[in-house]
Order: sequence, then structure tokens, then C-alpha cells
Amino acid sequence: MRELTRMTWHEVRAAGRGGAVAVLPIGSQEQHGAHLPMGTDTMLVSAVVDGALARLGDDPLLVRLPALPFGHSPHHLFAAAVSLTAHTLQAVLADVLDSLVQSGFRRVLIVNGHGGNDEIMRLAVKQYALRADVALAACSYWSLGEFQNVGHAGEFETSLMLATHPELVGEPGPRPEVAGLFAQRPYPGLTVERHGEWARAGGSTGGATEATAEKGAAALEARASALAAAIVAFDEATRESHGSAPIQAV
Repeated sequence: MRELTRMTWHEVRAAGRGGAVAVLPIGSQEQHGAHLPMGTDTMLVSAVVDGALARLGDDPLLVRLPALPFGHSPHHLFAAAVSLTAHTLQAVLADVLDSLVQSGFRRVLIVNGHGGNDEIMRLAVKQYALRADVALAACSYWSLGEFQNVGHAGEFETSLMLATHPELVGEPGPRPEVAGLFAQRPYPGLTVERHGEWARAGGSTGGATEATAEKGAAALEARASALAAAIVAFDEATRESHGSAPIQAV
């Protein structure tokens, strides 16, 4: 795995010319109940990305960017969050893509760790590909392969944190008495938003008392494996049209 932060500009240029896929994790800083830290989404997407890249080694050629730690989280400001507006997040992603393209990359994969970023990230990718000769992909790490319902500050995320950052996990409280409409939709396929819903539900979508490190390790394995397979599929589908020439020495 090559990390952009640790590479010289010559190495970055060479990687881009050689057809490398730049991988950008994006997360958030927001409340995760009383037992998980604000940076849960950023830490978990980083763990999944690193797990996937470790499985792949040097084939395909990948360059990992540092995780974007801020996302679109206005729905968590009732407690605490550092939130970007949808417009700002989309503009930030466009600027990052612009920078990567000017640095020589033509293939980029954005991997998301926060539900509030999903639609914005996908729109940013769609719009950028209309105006530049690039191949872009975007996913939320739980949506690949066998879909996993992540929820928010519940059993899934707490288990993953117990497996990756156990020192940051506090004692989970009981399951929320009120299930938000976002977690219990009135009708399949219907998206419902109601003012104050997150505060009404206590900031989480489910209980975490049954979370374990073992469940988290299994989930991390499954998510990292699915992401690795997605990266390979993206590389194979776009390699011919967006560069597979060997990297030249600089």
C-alpha cells in the first residue's frame, strides 16, 4: 500500500502516469451516543480501507489518501458535530478530484463511512465525470457485496469499534425507546425525514449491549474483503481506457 502522505511528488506523478487508483476515505465528526467517540465513522472507514488494501498488496497499483475527517452531519448538531453543508462537501470533493487529476491521476475511488455523505458523494462523482476524462467510483463500505445495515451507534458500529479501537468504547446504554422513522420506515423504499427525529430517538438507531469484538472482527473481515473485490473489479473495468502503462523511473 502506498500512502500519498509519505510519497514524494515525483512518486505521486509516476503513480498517476502508471494508472494507479487513488483511494479516498471520507468520514465525519459527530455524536455516536454516549459510548462511542465523535470520529467513529472516520476511524471505521479507515480500518476497512486499510484492511482491503492490505489484502491487495501491489496489484492493482493503489495510492491511499488520508481520510477526509469531516462530512455532512447537520442532523447530529442537536448533540455535537463538525458538519459541512452539502454544497461545501460536494465542492471539497470536486477540489480533491481536480487536484488529483492535475497531479496525474485518472482513476479515483471514494470510500464513505457516514450515511449523511452518501448521496452527496455519489452526485459529486457523477458530475465530475461529465466534465473530465476520468474513471471514478464511489461506495459506502457497508453497501458492497452482501449489504450490511450499519445503523448509527448501535450493535454494528460498536462491535467494529470494539475490534479496532476498544480503548475508545464506553459502556453502551439500553436500546432507545423511540425508533426513528429513518430506522423504521413506514413503507419499503420510502424515505422519511421529520424535524427533531434524531434527538427524539436519542441519537442512535439501535441498542449496542450485544456488541462484541468478535462480531466486529467478523464484520471487518467481510467489509474489507468486499471492498477489495470492488477495487479489483473497478481496476479491471477501467484499466484499458485510463492507463496501465508501467511506471517510469524519475
